Amino acid sequence: MAVNGVMMQYFEWHLEDNGNLWNQLREDASHLKEMGITGVWIPPCYKGTGTNDAGYGAYDLYDLGEFDQKGNVRTKYGTKEELLEAIRVLQEQGISVYADVVLSHKAGADESQRFMAVEVDQNDRTRAVTEPYEIEGWTRFTFPGRGDTHSSFQWSWEHFNGTDYNQENGKNAIYLILGDNKKWSVGVAREFGNYDYLMFANIDYGHPEVQEEVKSWLRWFVRETGVDGIRLDAIKHINDWFIRDLVFMTHQEFGDEFYTLGEYWERDLELVKHYLQEVDFQIDLFDVGLNYRIYEASQKGIDFDLRTIFDGTLVQDQPEQAVTFVDNHDSQPGQSLASYTEAWFKPMGYALILLRQDGYPCVFYGDYYGIGGPDPLPGQKEMLEKLLLLRKEHAYGDQVDYFQEANRVGWVRLGTEEHPAGCAVVISNGEGGEITMEVGGLHAGEIWIDYMGNQDARVMIDEAGKGVFPVNGGSLSVFTREN
Repeated sequence: MAVNGVMMQYFEWHLEDNGNLWNQLREDASHLKEMGITGVWIPPCYKGTGTNDAGYGAYDLYDLGEFDQKGNVRTKYGTKEELLEAIRVLQEQGISVYADVVLSHKAGADESQRFMAVEVDQNDRTRAVTEPYEIEGWTRFTFPGRGDTHSSFQWSWEHFNGTDYNQENGKNAIYLILGDNKKWSVGVAREFGNYDYLMFANIDYGHPEVQEEVKSWLRWFVRETGVDGIRLDAIKHINDWFIRDLVFMTHQEFGDEFYTLGEYWERDLELVKHYLQEVDFQIDLFDVGLNYRIYEASQKGIDFDLRTIFDGTLVQDQPEQAVTFVDNHDSQPGQSLASYTEAWFKPMGYALILLRQDGYPCVFYGDYYGIGGPDPLPGQKEMLEKLLLLRKEHAYGDQVDYFQEANRVGWVRLGTEEHPAGCAVVISNGEGGEITMEVGGLHAGEIWIDYMGNQDARVMIDEAGKGVFPVNGGSLSVFTREN
């Protein structure tokens, strides 16, 4: 990862179904570089159930917008040629590309099949609620539009261990598929007794053919696209030992620089740490705990103690594994995991991930460009550009925290030889006030001003290197040397 690297999640749920995202990303590459973006996380880039599918209804992982399947050649985001060109242009700008990879389930099967299954309790999937009986499920994937190009593997019911729909009687339920060695996986989250099953046709990683095919696909995919890393979706629903083996394989095949990031949506830090242990600390994880702390702070206002904002977070406990974020496509309004930070606190949330030493911060497309859909929300472009520039130019060196008051906290970055300027950050979720902070004797006699433009004060740094830094109520100020 680049020094002071920043990732951008370059999509949100409600992008238009116009096949234009790869072209837009290509055209945006030099602008992203200017802003200080060093990595881009792109949405699932293969064929879903249709062009209106954001990509999480994964149909054919070998079809990157190349074959006429599911009603079109392109995906929601464009064609294979456009994808490869966008990746090439980003990498030319020195920006790494991380592809979103959905490996827990498949959707949009080509044919139904008959097999034995048992219904399980939605809230305790370890408990059967019927006797075994034959159902008709959508589990046969033959990819008629692609044929054997890239791979001749076809999926059948024995490659899955769960589904949620019986075609015969139209019943929705969670069905455990029965057969040789068929069971829910161990090494998954324990919510609902066992959280192997998430949606659609659930991939059975107990099956040796499945393990081999998925590894084979990933080798093909990385070589075909040249991506610098992957973001693994919904890993709490996939055998932890398979993820460990898969990531180990990527390092063997593509080198230790190949980046792997996992989405393990869990607030309980102990469970997250246990997961990291199970996968030999080979991957980074999104800091879901911090996302909820920032969201909670935005909800509670003055009743939230800012000194505790990092309590129970991955970035505080295992900073080298933490990808910090304020919001993403899963937390945006209308989603099942919605925990969208209120607009007034968003600048503070981003200061907490962009201007501190620890974590690999991820900026959300929706927070920058805005969110579409039935209830559109504007982005906060100007605010984010200021914070990104501050990270790029000023947020270096040792960090000293001034977390003394419940409703007003601050910290300074002391700079390095290469980036000596440093900065002083003050956040309030209550009334206005000030914090005395030391920015270093080499700044004695300088005037510091708020780069965010929220404060008019000109702060004189005294001979001891200290300044008195003010902040408005419910606001953020970031002070740097004048000029």
